[in-house]
Amino acid sequence: MINIIVNSDPRYNINKDAIKMAVSDVLQKHHIGGKVELGVSIVGDRKMHELNRKYRGIDSTTDILSFALEDSNPGSLQHIPRIGFVAAPDRWLRLGDIIISYPQVMEDASMDGISVDQEIKTLVEHGVNHLLGIHH
Repeated sequence: MINIIVNSDPRYNINKDAIKMAVSDVLQKHHIGGKVELGVSIVGDRKMHELNRKYRGIDSTTDILSFALEDSNPGSLQHIPRIGFVAAPDRWLRLGDIIISYPQVMEDASMDGISVDQEIKTLVEHGVNHLLGIHH
């Protein structure tokens, strides 16, 4: 069971099912199963700027931030239970949160000639990989 909590301002036209599918695809690719939970929030540039400044010391907006609940070695999935294993006594593996700036998504999608949904999917996949400890 995957519990994906998607938060978004109603003015942002997002496809929550597509976001959940993107998360599921990445977890499946890495053979991660069981009870998994993570959050995805779609915010505006003002909020993203604030978060980027507070947590990264960068005084500008960005397209995505990810906040893992567990530190890991880059590229290592050893701390993540595979299908059939449990992470905690309550049997939930809580990965963390992904924050995406909708205005940045619109700008990037326009520049790349792709749909907003495709850009969100790409960013969600990128964010989930970061939560799993896979960095570029």
